[in-house]
Amino acid sequence: MRVAVDAMGGDYGPDEIVLGAFQAAQEYEQEGIEIVLVGDQAQIIQALDRHGKWKERNITVQHASEVIDMHDSPGAAVRKKKDASVVVATGLVKQGHCDVVISAGSTGGAVAAALFGLGRIKGIERPAIATPIPNLIGTTVLLDSGANVDSKPKHLVQNAIMGSIYAEYVLNIPRPRVGLLNIGEEESKGNEQAFTTYPLLTQLNSVNFIGNVEGRDIPKGTVDVVVCDGFVGNIVLKFGEGLASAILQLLKQSIKSSSLWTKMAAMLIMPTLKGLKKKLDYAEYGGAPLLGVNGGFIICHGSSRAKAIKSAIRVAKEFTEQEVVAHIRETIAKEGIVTNE
Repeated sequence: MRVAVDAMGGDYGPDEIVLGAFQAAQEYEQEGIEIVLVGDQAQIIQALDRHGKWKERNITVQHASEVIDMHDSPGAAVRKKKDASVVVATGLVKQGHCDVVISAGSTGGAVAAALFGLGRIKGIERPAIATPIPNLIGTTVLLDSGANVDSKPKHLVQNAIMGSIYAEYVLNIPRPRVGLLNIGEEESKGNEQAFTTYPLLTQLNSVNFIGNVEGRDIPKGTVDVVVCDGFVGNIVLKFGEGLASAILQLLKQSIKSSSLWTKMAAMLIMPTLKGLKKKLDYAEYGGAPLLGVNGGFIICHGSSRAKAIKSAIRVAKEFTEQEVVAHIRETIAKEGIVTNE
């Protein structure tokens, strides 16, 4: 298995990206995984040299002279910057040299590179980002979390199919419960988009649709896959990240300003608090797959450091081993959804 990593993307590329890839190469050395770091060759090699004998690992470097940054128009940048790291990395998958791409760069640029470079699965009109969110009992997959901000009901139906497959094959959730994000559980609730989507989801044979769900159902774990458009999904995701961070910060401040006895008690529950922090840390989950394109593509948080990149390579490994793209292709065909817009 070969994983192409966009080494220049994100807030901390290439140093942290390279370090995460190096650590993953160490961990998966016995499993035959090769990592191809794509970007400015001189900078990548300089970063690799700081981490030891990288040439003995399954790591190679593919030079790319350009970078798509956050201020670029995604579609225009992909067309203009043919030698951008994310474009070159995507090309490696298209050409069959690699199995999956990982990028922490511009989400818009990543989605555009995947669409232009890999194309869509037949029957999928718009791809979706499937983001895992920790809940009280496990994980809930939210999609779309930002790839497509203006979704039609048919796009949400496709999201439901793809999210269900990802939850089943990668997260090992048998017959995952799929819910439509809404302002109430009643079938008649919601805007026109939700009202129109609901009956379409009930007609799917491959999806265990449980009806409308509300935002509070995500952390409670009463649903395994939540379907919404990318505008709403991204807001839900960013709010959840901010809330988790704020709660941990408030807890820390409260302990610091408390009495000696409270501080001593806090020391006793420190292992529990560290476990909580680990569960809420996005770096543990690595990246979110872009579902619906003809190839593996994992999108990471823009502020990803080495730990998140290492975790993303694990996600890429599981995604490829479980043949998620093939399962989506087969299920879409069985459902009779076989025409692209």
